[in-house]
Amino acid sequence: MTNYKHKVHYYETDKMGIVHHSNYIRWMEEARVDFLDKIGWSYAQLESVGLVSPVLSLDVEYKHSTYFGDVVSIEVGILELKMSKMKVGYRMMNEDGVIVCEAVSSHGFLLSTGRPAILKRDFPGLYEGLLVHLDSHEEGV
Repeated sequence: MTNYKHKVHYYETDKMGIVHHSNYIRWMEEARVDFLDKIGWSYAQLESVGLVSPVLSLDVEYKHSTYFGDVVSIEVGILELKMSKMKVGYRMMNEDGVIVCEAVSSHGFLLSTGRPAILKRDFPGLYEGLLVHLDSHEEGV
């Protein structure tokens, strides 16, 4: 797992001073983009080689409120890697180590032509970079 930190901005809070739930999904994207940068496959690079990765599903469990000024640490890891799909896991914690949110996002991999990319065949460097970070260290089917 890699770690990303996000400092909560005032505009991310609601009238009660609590972070609005939709922002956690944005933080997941920030952390996922940071993760890809760290493994050498930025979104700009993916797009330049004709690969897109749409979100297929999200499963989010909110556990504790966060507030303006909080620093949220987001652990990111690959939970599942298949030929044309992956699942990414997120664990978000406040500065006290309290888990505030846990989530999983599923993503497809498509070529610019719209057909599914077979990562191992079409983008072996990306495939190997993701495989190294697979939490179970086992390849998906």
